[in-house]
Amino acid sequence: MPRVIGIDIPDNKRLEISLTYIYGVGRHRAQEIIAKLGLDPSLRAHKLTQDDIARINALLQAEYVVEGDLRRQVQNNIKRLISIHSYRGQRHRLGLPVRGQRTKTNSRTRKGRRKTVANKKK
Repeated sequence: MPRVIGIDIPDNKRLEISLTYIYGVGRHRAQEIIAKLGLDPSLRAHKLTQDDIARINALLQAEYVVEGDLRRQVQNNIKRLISIHSYRGQRHRLGLPVRGQRTKTNSRTRKGRRKTVANKKK
């Protein structure tokens, strides 16, 4: 398994798909990286040379925010929302949906203690 920025990417998948195992790299960004480096998108990850891996590492560290830095950035954004007592921050704090989803029927697993939904009459 090749290691890219400390992450083991699967070797039997195409390079385009393997790169998406890195936090912050989706399909579009993976295609972008492959195009910038001039690699073959259908190439399997286990056929990468050490030089190719080093080039991918260098590009990801230089131009993109991925993995630990991105996770830290997201957590800091959530902490900021909580600290300024915004509506979104309150929703994060309570573990409820933040983006306006309904809570009457969905998101039951995230609400905390189990509540009785409906009393069936016999």
